[in-house]
Amino acid sequence: MIELTRLNGKSFSLNALYIELVESFPDTTITLTNGKKFIVTESEEEVRKKVAQFYKSIQVLSNPHLRGDDDEKQ
Repeated sequence: MIELTRLNGKSFSLNALYIELVESFPDTTITLTNGKKFIVTESEEEVRKKVAQFYKSIQVLSNPHLRGDDDEKQ
């Protein structure tokens, strides 16, 4: 889960695995895989960093094939 802030200042947790799209309109809009949208105060770059950190924490990117590495070191 990543911590984000709605435009009204209230914090909430979002499961980053369901994020499909992050856009700036200029407000940062997050679209989930089910079509639901959230507008947050964090920048697009901040959301990307939080998502990357979340993936690292659950070791989603620990598989070399998911990272795009061609040859796994033995």
